[in-house]
Amino acid sequence: MALDRETAMQVASVLSRGLPYIQRFTGKTVVIKYGGNAMENEDLKSSFARDVVLMKLVGINPIVVHGGGPQIGELLERLNIQSRFVNGMRVTDAETMDVVEMVLGGQVNKEIVSLINSHGGMAVGLTGKDANLIRARKLEVVNRSPELERPEIIDIGHVGEVASVNVDVIDMLTRSNLIPVIAPIGVGPDGASYNINADLVAGKVAEAMKAEKLILLTNVAGLKSKEDKVLTGLTAKQVNDLIEDGTIHGGMLPKIRCALSAVENGVRTAHIIDGRVAHACLLEIFTDEGVGTLISRN
Repeated sequence: MALDRETAMQVASVLSRGLPYIQRFTGKTVVIKYGGNAMENEDLKSSFARDVVLMKLVGINPIVVHGGGPQIGELLERLNIQSRFVNGMRVTDAETMDVVEMVLGGQVNKEIVSLINSHGGMAVGLTGKDANLIRARKLEVVNRSPELERPEIIDIGHVGEVASVNVDVIDMLTRSNLIPVIAPIGVGPDGASYNINADLVAGKVAEAMKAEKLILLTNVAGLKSKEDKVLTGLTAKQVNDLIEDGTIHGGMLPKIRCALSAVENGVRTAHIIDGRVAHACLLEIFTDEGVGTLISRN
């Protein structure tokens, strides 16, 4: 059945609006941190996979870095292993690290790979341990308190930060028309595994790859002003001012600092977008309006 004239014009308009963006971003790298509601709702999972496949088909090189905190917590609970957090980070002893590797490198990673491939993509799953993709160092948590004579170093186990990224591995995959899907597990100098925050891994991968965009999928509409309005476009300086005056605070701070680091180290733009919106990635890349907050260096 043929489209009626009005519907046909709407479809043609949508398709033609994407052309300038496709021309601008062909050959560019986009790093996407995938997590939150977008990983849990079946319709959102499907729309995310279709977005990633379409990006690859029009010449963009998507790289997916995923989280999996709720899935880790669920399995730990089933195994009667108690979870403990320090400054929002999971204390990760050897037993917990085994579970983290099982969930992130096995269950979650393979589910995402299968999801993308079922929609026509060619995704490959790996952790930061594969080919020494993500070199890590142990993260030190410092407790500074007026009651203490000197800062206290808190050991939170196998929790790390990114020391370096092996871009040759990612380049090889993207040149082979593959979509890398990376679990945020790094390897230390002694071969030990480290659990690393997925936002930080995505940011450091974007920096190392000199990506065009870093996209962080969240469960919020974007950065908001004190009047509760979404701030759609900000410079790094404006973001720092919003941190200083307390507009940006709490749980959003780590994501924002990750985005700031990215744009200050070679990534053209960082995006905090609403992963609860279907096709959020396509809307952010291929429209002027987007579905969140864009942060640029200047």
